[in-house]
Amino acid sequence: MDGNGNEVPSLAEQRGVDVVYDPAEDSELLADAVVEGVAAGDLLLDVGTGSGYVARRARKAGAEVVGSEINPHACEHAAEMGVPVVRADLTTAFRDDAFDAVAFNPPYLPEPEGGGWGDWLETAITGGEDGRAVVEPFLDDVGRVLAPGGRVYLLVSTMTGPDEVREYAAARGLDAPIGLLRGIN
Repeated sequence: MDGNGNEVPSLAEQRGVDVVYDPAEDSELLADAVVEGVAAGDLLLDVGTGSGYVARRARKAGAEVVGSEINPHACEHAAEMGVPVVRADLTTAFRDDAFDAVAFNPPYLPEPEGGGWGDWLETAITGGEDGRAVVEPFLDDVGRVLAPGGRVYLLVSTMTGPDEVREYAAARGLDAPIGLLRGIN
Protein backbone atom coordinates (compact mmCIF):
# COMPACT_ATOMS: atom_id res chain seq x y z
CA MET A 1 0.00 0.00 0.00
CA ASP A 2 1.16 3.48 -0.71
CA GLY A 3 0.68 6.46 1.62
CA ASN A 4 -2.85 6.99 0.23
CA GLY A 5 -4.00 3.41 0.90
CA ASN A 6 -3.72 2.35 -2.74
CA GLU A 7 -2.42 -1.12 -3.53
CA VAL A 8 0.98 -0.94 -5.19
CA PRO A 9 1.92 -3.69 -7.65
CA SER A 10 4.89 -5.82 -6.67
CA LEU A 11 8.21 -5.25 -8.36
CA ALA A 12 7.71 -8.46 -10.37
CA GLU A 13 4.28 -7.26 -11.53
CA GLN A 14 5.75 -3.89 -12.47
CA ARG A 15 8.41 -5.69 -14.53
CA GLY A 16 5.82 -8.01 -16.10
CA VAL A 17 7.52 -11.07 -14.59
CA ASP A 18 5.79 -14.23 -13.45
CA VAL A 19 6.04 -15.10 -9.78
CA VAL A 20 6.33 -18.86 -10.44
CA TYR A 21 9.28 -20.37 -12.32
CA ASP A 22 8.06 -21.92 -15.56
CA PRO A 23 9.53 -25.32 -16.45
CA ALA A 24 12.54 -24.99 -18.75
CA GLU A 25 15.33 -27.22 -20.04
CA ASP A 26 16.77 -27.58 -16.54
CA SER A 27 13.39 -28.81 -15.28
CA GLU A 28 13.30 -31.33 -18.11
CA LEU A 29 16.82 -32.61 -17.33
CA LEU A 30 15.97 -33.11 -13.67
CA ALA A 31 12.60 -34.71 -14.41
CA ASP A 32 14.22 -37.13 -16.87
CA ALA A 33 16.80 -38.19 -14.26
CA VAL A 34 14.14 -38.62 -11.58
CA VAL A 35 11.81 -40.63 -13.84
CA GLU A 36 14.73 -42.85 -14.82
CA GLY A 37 15.70 -43.45 -11.19
CA VAL A 38 12.52 -43.71 -9.13
CA ALA A 39 10.65 -46.95 -8.64
CA ALA A 40 6.90 -47.34 -8.37
CA GLY A 41 5.88 -46.58 -4.81
CA ASP A 42 9.00 -44.56 -3.93
CA LEU A 43 8.23 -41.52 -1.79
CA LEU A 44 9.82 -38.48 -3.47
CA LEU A 45 10.26 -35.00 -2.05
CA ASP A 46 10.47 -32.37 -4.79
CA VAL A 47 12.23 -29.47 -3.07
CA GLY A 48 11.44 -26.07 -4.57
CA THR A 49 8.65 -27.68 -6.56
CA GLY A 50 7.74 -24.41 -8.29
CA SER A 51 5.16 -25.29 -10.94
CA GLY A 52 5.16 -28.92 -9.80
CA TYR A 53 6.56 -30.13 -13.13
CA VAL A 54 9.14 -32.58 -11.73
CA ALA A 55 6.67 -33.88 -9.13
CA ARG A 56 4.01 -34.51 -11.78
CA ARG A 57 6.46 -36.36 -14.02
CA ALA A 58 7.61 -38.51 -11.08
CA ARG A 59 4.02 -39.28 -10.14
CA LYS A 60 3.32 -40.45 -13.71
CA ALA A 61 6.32 -42.79 -13.29
CA GLY A 62 4.67 -44.32 -10.21
CA ALA A 63 6.29 -42.41 -7.36
CA GLU A 64 4.33 -40.94 -4.47
CA VAL A 65 5.25 -37.26 -4.33
CA VAL A 66 5.14 -34.23 -2.11
CA GLY A 67 6.60 -30.83 -2.90
CA SER A 68 8.17 -28.24 -0.66
CA GLU A 69 8.27 -24.62 -1.71
CA ILE A 70 9.03 -21.30 -0.04
CA ASN A 71 7.14 -19.16 -2.59
CA PRO A 72 3.44 -18.94 -1.64
CA HIS A 73 2.44 -18.30 -5.27
CA ALA A 74 4.25 -21.44 -6.39
CA CYS A 75 2.62 -23.43 -3.57
CA GLU A 76 -0.78 -22.34 -4.82
CA HIS A 77 0.10 -23.14 -8.44
CA ALA A 78 1.54 -26.57 -7.62
CA ALA A 79 -1.53 -27.42 -5.55
CA GLU A 80 -3.77 -26.37 -8.45
CA MET A 81 -1.76 -28.78 -10.62
CA GLY A 82 -2.51 -31.61 -8.17
CA VAL A 83 0.82 -31.69 -6.34
CA PRO A 84 0.59 -32.03 -2.55
CA VAL A 85 2.81 -29.20 -1.35
CA VAL A 86 4.07 -27.88 1.97
CA ARG A 87 5.20 -24.27 2.29
CA ALA A 88 8.64 -24.82 3.74
CA ASP A 89 12.26 -23.85 3.41
CA LEU A 90 14.02 -26.77 1.71
CA THR A 91 13.69 -29.95 3.84
CA THR A 92 13.18 -28.39 7.28
CA ALA A 93 9.49 -29.33 7.63
CA PHE A 94 10.00 -33.06 7.17
CA ARG A 95 10.84 -35.88 9.54
CA ASP A 96 14.03 -37.91 9.52
CA ASP A 97 14.35 -40.88 7.13
CA ALA A 98 11.07 -39.97 5.39
CA PHE A 99 11.91 -40.10 1.68
CA ASP A 100 13.24 -42.68 -0.75
CA ALA A 101 14.37 -39.87 -3.04
CA VAL A 102 14.72 -36.09 -2.97
CA ALA A 103 14.88 -33.96 -6.12
CA PHE A 104 15.95 -30.33 -6.29
CA ASN A 105 16.37 -27.87 -9.13
CA PRO A 106 17.86 -25.13 -6.97
CA PRO A 107 18.34 -21.47 -7.67
CA TYR A 108 21.82 -21.82 -9.12
CA LEU A 109 22.60 -18.73 -11.15
CA PRO A 110 25.21 -16.45 -9.62
CA GLU A 111 23.68 -13.16 -8.50
CA PRO A 112 24.19 -10.36 -11.02
CA GLU A 113 26.73 -7.71 -10.10
CA GLY A 114 24.99 -4.93 -8.26
CA GLY A 115 22.34 -7.21 -6.78
CA GLY A 116 19.01 -8.32 -8.10
CA TRP A 117 15.36 -7.44 -8.06
CA GLY A 118 14.41 -9.15 -4.79
CA ASP A 119 11.22 -10.78 -6.08
CA TRP A 120 9.91 -14.36 -6.12
CA LEU A 121 11.25 -15.16 -9.58
CA GLU A 122 14.71 -14.03 -8.57
CA THR A 123 14.39 -16.22 -5.47
CA ALA A 124 13.69 -19.15 -7.80
CA ILE A 125 16.74 -18.66 -10.01
CA THR A 126 19.50 -16.79 -8.15
CA GLY A 127 21.83 -18.71 -5.86
CA GLY A 128 23.90 -15.92 -4.38
CA GLU A 129 27.37 -14.76 -5.34
CA ASP A 130 28.68 -18.19 -6.41
CA GLY A 131 25.34 -19.87 -7.18
CA ARG A 132 25.61 -22.17 -4.14
CA ALA A 133 23.87 -20.10 -1.44
CA VAL A 134 20.86 -22.46 -1.48
CA VAL A 135 22.61 -25.63 -2.67
CA GLU A 136 24.88 -25.84 0.38
CA PRO A 137 22.12 -25.54 3.04
CA PHE A 138 20.16 -28.15 1.08
CA LEU A 139 23.13 -30.53 1.13
CA ASP A 140 23.64 -29.84 4.84
CA ASP A 141 20.17 -31.22 5.68
CA VAL A 142 19.03 -33.54 2.88
CA GLY A 143 20.75 -36.59 4.36
CA ARG A 144 18.53 -36.26 7.42
CA VAL A 145 15.28 -36.75 5.46
CA LEU A 146 16.57 -39.58 3.26
CA ALA A 147 15.60 -43.12 4.16
CA PRO A 148 18.50 -45.60 4.24
CA GLY A 149 19.59 -46.18 0.65
CA GLY A 150 17.80 -43.00 -0.45
CA ARG A 151 18.83 -41.01 -3.51
CA VAL A 152 19.31 -37.31 -4.19
CA TYR A 153 18.71 -35.81 -7.63
CA LEU A 154 20.34 -32.38 -7.70
CA LEU A 155 20.74 -30.30 -10.82
CA VAL A 156 23.67 -27.91 -10.93
CA SER A 157 24.97 -25.54 -13.55
CA THR A 158 28.55 -25.33 -14.73
CA MET A 159 28.35 -21.73 -13.44
CA THR A 160 27.71 -23.12 -9.94
CA GLY A 161 30.85 -25.24 -9.87
CA PRO A 162 29.85 -28.92 -10.11
CA ASP A 163 33.20 -30.07 -8.68
CA GLU A 164 32.78 -27.82 -5.64
CA VAL A 165 29.20 -29.06 -5.15
CA ARG A 166 30.33 -32.68 -5.45
CA GLU A 167 33.08 -32.09 -2.84
CA TYR A 168 30.63 -30.34 -0.51
CA ALA A 169 28.16 -33.23 -0.86
CA ALA A 170 30.87 -35.84 -0.26
CA ALA A 171 31.98 -34.04 2.91
CA ARG A 172 28.43 -34.56 4.18
CA GLY A 173 28.41 -38.27 3.40
CA LEU A 174 26.55 -37.99 0.12
CA ASP A 175 28.01 -39.99 -2.72
CA ALA A 176 27.53 -38.23 -6.03
CA PRO A 177 27.97 -40.36 -9.12
CA ILE A 178 28.37 -38.43 -12.37
CA GLY A 179 24.74 -39.03 -13.36
CA LEU A 180 23.46 -37.64 -10.09
CA LEU A 181 24.74 -34.11 -10.52
CA ARG A 182 23.72 -33.13 -14.00
CA GLY A 183 25.21 -29.91 -15.27
CA ILE A 184 23.82 -27.38 -17.69
CA ASN A 185 25.37 -24.24 -19.14
